[in-house]
Amino acid sequence: MLVALCLYVLAMPGAGAQDFAVKTNLLYDATLTANIAGEMRLAPRWTAELSGNLNAWTVGGDHRWKHWLVQPEGRYWFCQAFSGHFVGAHLLGGQYNYGNLDLNFKFLGTDFSKLRDFRYQGWMVGAGIAYGYSWILDRRWNIEAEIGFGWVYTRSDVYECADCGRKVETDKPHNYVGPTKAAINLIYTF
Repeated sequence: MLVALCLYVLAMPGAGAQDFAVKTNLLYDATLTANIAGEMRLAPRWTAELSGNLNAWTVGGDHRWKHWLVQPEGRYWFCQAFSGHFVGAHLLGGQYNYGNLDLNFKFLGTDFSKLRDFRYQGWMVGAGIAYGYSWILDRRWNIEAEIGFGWVYTRSDVYECADCGRKVETDKPHNYVGPTKAAINLIYTF
């Protein structure tokens, strides 16, 4: 879907500089999560972004941090699109398989230490708000930083350990409130 959107925008007559951007989140890249996003100008101060990421492999033995996520976002820019300060509202949805991770902390009601002894496999949906800033490097390249905060609802099956063990809970619901987006994006604008 993102590829089709990119091809459509590139084929539009009169598409000029700073009407469309393709980006990658360097923070996701650091966690070996493949990701790409496209952003399109809708009006002088409004853009729409669609991002997707995938982490489909096991790294470092039995550790699980597998997931896919799609995150559309609408943005309002205080100066002009693709430059300076912006605020956004985003949705998110995806599936995950997390477990055998040594994260010994609690954050806003979520106990991440449970990921050490149990594996959680399920789906998620959510929404949030974000703030960011985009620095223009030259005519085509930008760097952007963004942080988002919101709510995520999940349902998962819970297993005793990362690779083996019996299912101990089915369709367990969980509400998460906290960061829903963190990005340092490398951007190429069209």
